[in-house]
Amino acid sequence: MNKGYIPPPYECRNGIQKKGRSSNLELYRIIVMLLIVAHHYVVNSGLIEIVKQTDFSPESCVMLLFGAWGKTGINCFVFITGYFMCRSVITGQKLLKLYLQIALYGLVIYLIFCITGHDSFSPLKMLWTVWPVKSIADGFVSCFIVFYLFIPFLNILVRHLDRKEHGYMALLLIFTFTLFPSIPGMRMTFNYVTWFMAIYILASYIRFYGLTSRISHASWGWLTLGLVILSSATVLGLDYIYKAGITSYHRPYFFISDSNKIFSLGIAITSFMYFKDMRIPQSRLINAVGGATFGVLLIHANSDTMRQWLWRETVDSIGHFVPSVILTLSYAMVSVLVIFVVCAGIDWFRGKYIEPHLIKFFRNHGERIRGRIFPEKS
Repeated sequence: MNKGYIPPPYECRNGIQKKGRSSNLELYRIIVMLLIVAHHYVVNSGLIEIVKQTDFSPESCVMLLFGAWGKTGINCFVFITGYFMCRSVITGQKLLKLYLQIALYGLVIYLIFCITGHDSFSPLKMLWTVWPVKSIADGFVSCFIVFYLFIPFLNILVRHLDRKEHGYMALLLIFTFTLFPSIPGMRMTFNYVTWFMAIYILASYIRFYGLTSRISHASWGWLTLGLVILSSATVLGLDYIYKAGITSYHRPYFFISDSNKIFSLGIAITSFMYFKDMRIPQSRLINAVGGATFGVLLIHANSDTMRQWLWRETVDSIGHFVPSVILTLSYAMVSVLVIFVVCAGIDWFRGKYIEPHLIKFFRNHGERIRGRIFPEKS
């Protein structure tokens, strides 16, 4: 093992490393977040329960597939994080920006719901909205923050592994988290924090060394399409056998129900490889929208109150599940797109006009506090 060895970035060409945002991966980030919002349209609204109670119909099939890709989207999102952050440095300002983004949305949305009568005010609950880590069992945002704190140590690890060791570790993690739990009778306690670390190890390997040169760019796209079709077949097949009375368990998303499921991981890998090497011109619009995707998640999936107000009262996903594939799907697609655009616009405004002032405020006050605790000696 070569101690202190830092592999060259995979995307270097002629010794020059790319800088700034890559529009191909930002486009990927946008598509991924749209899939996550679509997943919430079906699952967080309670529409999935209505689909369960209806006959096996075109409308129910379309809605099942429409909301099937949320957990896969989480994998894709973390892949992008790992790919970029394995050659970056976590600074105090990055952590402060992340915290302020989470805390600001939590506090403002909570106060708005209190003012509008959708929630009751409590000082303790208000403090809870700005506390970043609320659970490390399942919540994506809380687990992502804890995982984010591990990145500097993960970077030390991957930079001191040679290619073979790095590859073996990535394979071991995939076997442990994905393949072993697929064996009947094999139990595993799943946790997003450790799973995100596993994806990070794999994404960093791809960044440093690539995955394989035997599969062309177009082939990665066809592999993605094939896995999506196969996953869709399992969703519809499991829904059908339940409604045919063959089983008493309605688990249409079994093979993609969580991020470590084999199809969720497989689609994330193949689609990431496809978009990673996609050649499109740099776009300021795509980069700006892609940079706002985490804000889209923080806003539209902010709390149980938000889920109730957004999906059940405002959008009314259940009320627009009608016996017409065109009407049902059209309403769902427009709703998801509008929510994404509105939330992205809000986050763009926050990042441009609010965040700089907050960063300046905390930086100035932090220096004053540090000066009082550790006064300079004259």
